[in-house]
Amino acid sequence: MNILVLESYYGGSHKAFLDGWRAHSENEFTLLTLPPNKWKWRMRHAAITFAQQVNQLFWDGGNWDVLFCSDMLNLAEFCGLVDESIRRLPKIVYFHENQLTYPVQVESERDYQYCMTNITTAAAADAVWFNSAFHRDEFLEAIGKFLKRMPDYQPIEVIEEIRGKSSIHPPGIMPIEGRLEQKPGPVRILWAARWEHDKNPEDFFAAMRILKKKGLDFRLNVIGEQFRDRPGIFNQAGKEFADRIERWGYQSSRAEYEQALTESDIVVSTANHEFFGIGMLEAIAAGCRPLLPNRLAYPTIIKSLATDDTSAYLYDGTVEGLANQLENLISKRTLSTPSIFRENLKQYFWPQRAVHMDSALITDGPSS
Repeated sequence: MNILVLESYYGGSHKAFLDGWRAHSENEFTLLTLPPNKWKWRMRHAAITFAQQVNQLFWDGGNWDVLFCSDMLNLAEFCGLVDESIRRLPKIVYFHENQLTYPVQVESERDYQYCMTNITTAAAADAVWFNSAFHRDEFLEAIGKFLKRMPDYQPIEVIEEIRGKSSIHPPGIMPIEGRLEQKPGPVRILWAARWEHDKNPEDFFAAMRILKKKGLDFRLNVIGEQFRDRPGIFNQAGKEFADRIERWGYQSSRAEYEQALTESDIVVSTANHEFFGIGMLEAIAAGCRPLLPNRLAYPTIIKSLATDDTSAYLYDGTVEGLANQLENLISKRTLSTPSIFRENLKQYFWPQRAVHMDSALITDGPSS
């Protein structure tokens, strides 16, 4: 099958998703991309830019069976600008994130035009793929709240139309050669996320402060991508926990990133928002024991991996709850994850995910 892929923001998880799928797929891909910067401008101009490129490719003899794009494209606008033969292709959109619920520090900063772009893109698609059921449900619920703010002509029926053509397709991860035994020495706690407010670093360091006051011995690997306006807590915590920090900040290569994961014993999330959780899966694959808040997409992920009591890997979402469970794990040194985790993780490895996605293309593509 020949797939025309349009990615307006070819970086981060969007790039990893397409690179992983293409590397293990039996299909052929024509990949058109735009660099991963100035995301708002990408959403504004990508439809015009891609329409020009696709029309030229089509006139030069290009032929495809399916059109595949991400949520960063205004698909409805794109369809109005391309040749009719392109418009007739089965159209699949993959939602990595959405602009209705993507966290903003101040709600008044949310640009409703991008919200409407996500809605019209989903409406224009023949199939809508989400990275998690949590994401799908949150998005559809948010559409209802958003549309009810309109003074009139509220197209509420679009919610069920989108729901009816939605399905869940988690992204894959590359297999990581995780360690089988814990390293000697103090317990190493990993926090791996973007250094932004929606990942809630304040709660993480508050829990670490409790452990420190109780005299528990531990070390910290705090890694992740940083931006110009990073939360001030990192400057404070970098000084406060300086004697316990082993790794700090962005890891400059994939090898360094994987090394940080394999050196750690427990991976913790304090996120207030997470559409899926690729980083958590990678840390688990590397041998970390997960301790995640009982919210967002995390309960579903843990249930897909654990066959025993999932409460051992989830906490109540509070600082105190996190500190208490960490204290118990550190004191008893119950740091290993069950072997069944490693077996169940394989469903998320790209060799298997690609097979499922290739199959789903047939279901939602030209033969549907």
